[in-house]
Amino acid sequence: MNQELPWWLHKVSRLSAGKLVRFERSMAASLEKRGLLEEIPHLLGCDLYFHSAGVSINEYRSHVEEYARITEFLRADVLEDGTMTDQSVCMLWLLRESGCMHDLFSRNELDQVTRKMVSLMQSRPLAKTLYPLRIRRGFEIAVKQLLQFKKRAVSTQAGSGVNFLFPILERSQAIFIDTEAMLPGPEARLRDVLTRLESKGHRVKVLSRGQVPNLKIDNLVYEAIPHAVYGRVPIHGVRLLPKHLA
Repeated sequence: MNQELPWWLHKVSRLSAGKLVRFERSMAASLEKRGLLEEIPHLLGCDLYFHSAGVSINEYRSHVEEYARITEFLRADVLEDGTMTDQSVCMLWLLRESGCMHDLFSRNELDQVTRKMVSLMQSRPLAKTLYPLRIRRGFEIAVKQLLQFKKRAVSTQAGSGVNFLFPILERSQAIFIDTEAMLPGPEARLRDVLTRLESKGHRVKVLSRGQVPNLKIDNLVYEAIPHAVYGRVPIHGVRLLPKHLA
């Protein structure tokens, strides 16, 4: 089976965009029926430029408890000593190829993850077959194109009202949420941020308050860092920075 795996993955990586979209929607529909996935507005829709332009982007949100169960098991399986399951071996490869390693592991932990993957390549036939395979080229091109969208969406008529369906998008770029008042205090600033997030359908839990609150938005943790955008008139608000980047 391991000998056939590279051939199948290479074949899948060359599928047309149309076939990949149909496959994505089929998988999403199956998970939605089981209550494990739902489609919600993307967090980028809360960003000042997207929000003011009326641009709508969608993403998937996993079932919160199931997501926590799976990710906690994977983290323990990878970071603790012991024999990893084949499922975890495959999940590490999928996380690497989708650019989502930072969603589960901190920067310090990534060094440990890298060492674990090198060790697995030397000791596990499945990892030895799987880990050298790279199918990210089409993905990386798509992400680069999507990153440009934010910069030009508000300057084009076509940018407004377009709907996108992507499970991941621009994870590393901080999202700016403007606040109602100039130089607001911490509580007023947090209230405005929560209002924007909840109005867009996001589940938010305040983990800590103060000048730089920690917020769990859907399944990820962010720091809400006070920030201002300067143009003709300064706009005050916060940058939502994924916790691993803080």
